[in-house]
Amino acid sequence: MIAEQHLTALQTLCARLEDGRVTWALTGSLGMALQGVPVAVHDIDIQTDRDGAYEIERRFSDCVVTPVRYAASERIRSHLGALEIGGVKVEIMGALQKRLDDGRWEEPVDVARYRCWVEGEGLRVPVLSLVYEYRAYRALGRNERAEMLRRWLQHRGRIPPR
Repeated sequence: MIAEQHLTALQTLCARLEDGRVTWALTGSLGMALQGVPVAVHDIDIQTDRDGAYEIERRFSDCVVTPVRYAASERIRSHLGALEIGGVKVEIMGALQKRLDDGRWEEPVDVARYRCWVEGEGLRVPVLSLVYEYRAYRALGRNERAEMLRRWLQHRGRIPPR
């Protein structure tokens, strides 16, 4: 079940981004929960492209906690920022890239390619597909989360390749 404060924050996000000029999708626990996966939701994670990250920051200038900036770690790099909407942390990730096993960086995630839409609570929300999420968690070495998604997908006859 998704807490009321997360739904309220999600409604605010959808309202300010409804014009379709920003290509975005929920990722992480809220995106999974909206697709029926039984996970605890603690925050909201958004993936978009580089320009989308800065546009979301602009549209939510009254909610910015951490301005969007380019950041890189050993396994991931992106244009990252954070908002707070109604007490809920919202992380923005633009042009996310994961480091491949051979040390090269993959191309930035094409959010439009991997997103699907879910409807509920009077909203139509873009989310990253669970098969994409499974592969992303595997690529990042987050094996416990990847295995949970694999089992959930397998149980529903949507088995992702290993």
